[in-house]
Amino acid sequence: MSQTRAHTDIQLTGRIARLPEPWRSYALLARLDRPVGTWLLFLPGVWGLFLAPNASLQTRLIDTALFAFGSLVMRSAGCVVNDIWDRDIDAKVARTAGRPLASGALSLKQGLLLLAVLLLIGLGVLVCLPPVCWALAPLALLLVALYPAAKRVTWWPQLVMGFTFGFGAPMGYAAAAGTLDGNGLLLYGAVILWQLGFDTIYGFQDMDDDARIGVRSTSRLMEKSARPFIATCYSLMLLALALVAIHAHLHWTFWPFLAVATAMLLQQVRVLNPYDAPACLREFRRNVPIGFVLATGFVAARFFG
Repeated sequence: MSQTRAHTDIQLTGRIARLPEPWRSYALLARLDRPVGTWLLFLPGVWGLFLAPNASLQTRLIDTALFAFGSLVMRSAGCVVNDIWDRDIDAKVARTAGRPLASGALSLKQGLLLLAVLLLIGLGVLVCLPPVCWALAPLALLLVALYPAAKRVTWWPQLVMGFTFGFGAPMGYAAAAGTLDGNGLLLYGAVILWQLGFDTIYGFQDMDDDARIGVRSTSRLMEKSARPFIATCYSLMLLALALVAIHAHLHWTFWPFLAVATAMLLQQVRVLNPYDAPACLREFRRNVPIGFVLATGFVAARFFG
């Protein structure tokens, strides 16, 4: 069954639209037109920062500011890596054909230059974080570098994306706690499941083009069982968060926020239509407010606990 229409998620409006070239193309390559991905990288970091025990409020707030800026920079770096890997594939996919490297608006050399600048800025943020984060950073970079290869060798690139994009959670936990223990890893597992679910929804947009050019995806694999699969991902994610809250003895104020997030995720599953590409994009974006609700729950539990 075909999707309703070809579309693009590039948002060429506002200040970015008024930038002269090549700055406009650099901004689009860094995905500055679409902050959703930055939020989805940053918010699990907040979960980890406020779940971790013992850190002072000042430490948590400083690290939150560092994670906010770092998420913007490293999400952009990850997008550049992805587009360098996929520039030939992107040119054959309706949604991504207008991306700067795929369309030829920027050269490979220009893409590599932007990547180098972003990584240098990211390094500057990293040295401001505790040493435990320095030890974790190489693993995060390895995941960023390898994610684009996943769709070429496995049907589970969205799971690899979960490990990659979810890395903010253990990084945040380690930054505040000074170590990474079982509860931090369980939080990471919850975020991986959440991101596996919503990135599969995101991937439903490209199923026709992916099938035509032979690109594998979890979205294609789960096309005929979309709702049960997404429901399973979200259910296991919520169970893991509940176990995290119990194990960490979070204050009861966390639970109402978890209940609201549960209702929002259930609504997402209820309305999901994998063959309506624009609707899939809308549902993907609705994970940002879900992330905010859960972040507020972790903050509230830490303030009142």
